[in-house]
Amino acid sequence: MTGDASIGVLLVDDDAPIRTGLRAVLDADPGITVLGESADGAEVPGLAGRLAPDVVVMDVRMPAVGGGTAARALLRRPGPPRVLVLTTFGHDRHVLDALRAGAGGFLLKRTPPRDVVRAVHTVAAGESLLFPAAVRELVAGFATDDGDRLAAAGLTAREGGVLRLMARGLSDADIAGELALDVGTVTTDVAAVLAKTGSRGRTQAVVAAYSSRFVDPRFPVR
Repeated sequence: MTGDASIGVLLVDDDAPIRTGLRAVLDADPGITVLGESADGAEVPGLAGRLAPDVVVMDVRMPAVGGGTAARALLRRPGPPRVLVLTTFGHDRHVLDALRAGAGGFLLKRTPPRDVVRAVHTVAAGESLLFPAAVRELVAGFATDDGDRLAAAGLTAREGGVLRLMARGLSDADIAGELALDVGTVTTDVAAVLAKTGSRGRTQAVVAAYSSRFVDPRFPVR
């Protein structure tokens, strides 16, 4: 966080009016400070290094370097900020690329302002902005190459069950109720799933589960 404990945000979008609108929405929240803006994903790693934002809110489609490519470059670095990607259309291969790279979630550009603010707080807190149906449809709609990633992860049977429930969008408390476990045990299992799959958060783990067909993306998870 920035010095006053607010969430520092970097805005990246080639559309200046959208950046202006986002800045107005986010700066109106006392817990958020917009630290800077950019119109080009190529500038993101350098700006992030200089400004140290907590969250980068980034368009997935830009003329030079898009959000998916910029997210991969940024998230490869040690201690990167959280990434929240924006898109005009939910069914976009660039969104899937960003999620597979480790972005914490995505929002449609028509999302109401209050929900944008809530999403930034959610991602900044280290949580994933996970919309299970939308992620499932994304993976089902585009060819992926995760192969045997989940098979090689060495998940235990219970961890596999936890991941399937994560794919339904369940919280740790909800998973605990489903499996008749205490929440602390589930939290430990979720951490193990993330570590074993090399995932930065729940969204990346769920994308990997779908992409590897550990969970079939063609059907809703029951």
